[in-house]
Amino acid sequence: MKTMGLIFSNIYDSSLAELTAHRTVASLPFGGRYRQIDFVLSNMSNSGIYNIGVITKYNYRSLMDHLGNCLEWDLNRKNEGLHFIPPFASGNSGIYGGKLEALYTAKDFIEDYDYDHVVISDTVVLCNIDYRPAVESHIKSGADITIIASPKQKGDNRLHALVVKADRTGRVKEVKAPAKQEGGFLASMGMFVISRKLLLQYINETFSKGQMHLERDLILKRFKAGKLTLNAYKFNGTVLRNRDIKTYFENSMKLLDPKISDGLFFSSSPIYTKVRDEIPTYYAKGSTVDNCLMADGCTIYGTVKNSIMFRSTRIENGATVENSIIMQGSRIGKNARLDYVILDKDVTVTDGTVLCGTPEHPVIIQKGATV
Repeated sequence: MKTMGLIFSNIYDSSLAELTAHRTVASLPFGGRYRQIDFVLSNMSNSGIYNIGVITKYNYRSLMDHLGNCLEWDLNRKNEGLHFIPPFASGNSGIYGGKLEALYTAKDFIEDYDYDHVVISDTVVLCNIDYRPAVESHIKSGADITIIASPKQKGDNRLHALVVKADRTGRVKEVKAPAKQEGGFLASMGMFVISRKLLLQYINETFSKGQMHLERDLILKRFKAGKLTLNAYKFNGTVLRNRDIKTYFENSMKLLDPKISDGLFFSSSPIYTKVRDEIPTYYAKGSTVDNCLMADGCTIYGTVKNSIMFRSTRIENGATVENSIIMQGSRIGKNARLDYVILDKDVTVTDGTVLCGTPEHPVIIQKGATV
């Protein structure tokens, strides 16, 4: 059975505020050297899915720059590979408001390839998953759509776009959207498996009715009307959902826990990213680094604790950085102090500046700013 992939790159941009003002949520940096799209692209490539469409809306220049020719993901292929699907590409649709409208912009791409099934995915849910067992589960179930979902995580009281309750065979018996994840319910990971022909049928039907939202307008309504059968594929691995600033910050800090990072990055199924040849990080005499995730190319003269440092960042003498995310190319001046801060790319913090946030509300400094 041949499977193709579709990825939404912009769906949750508004929820990540300043961090997606000039980029898609798919190209949001994460974990010191990655972009969020790296996880789903790597998962698809590792699962033998080599024909992938990335549905874009706006601000996708940085995404295109990051992906380049897709060599790192083994997607620089003659007959397959990665395809950008921008708005207006089909001549039939403009800027979309939801996943169903986004899928309509990809209709021509879906029709052009004779594949059996499609794996559809967001880019805000990060995990290391093999899609092949999920596709096999879908085929075996005979259901219209398979929802890839995860059990309840400790302390998770947030609303999810879709939660489902399934029996032992995976057959879904109850659906809520949106809803909190109560006992016995699985939370959708924004990943779905569906036959290509059925997906095209749903795209045409929902577009003609002005329906926009995949979870609410298609899955919930049709399931409650008895017009849709669902299968749940339970994923028990590490799952990080970066759907707003708070969860992005929390999940970044979780990478400092070896149990979490080991659940995302392991040698048998690597997460690929754009290769950059940087010199090793330089730790000056008298510098202090404790419990940090450090990318290459950094220069450390000051103190860094419980933080994530992207490539080519510089911490000057007397500066202290704690509980923070410092993105590529940023410079922290002498005797500056940062605590619970997110610095976007190429930010300059001048000498003696103090920036302090909280775990719930980290201070965010936009790309290229000087403070």
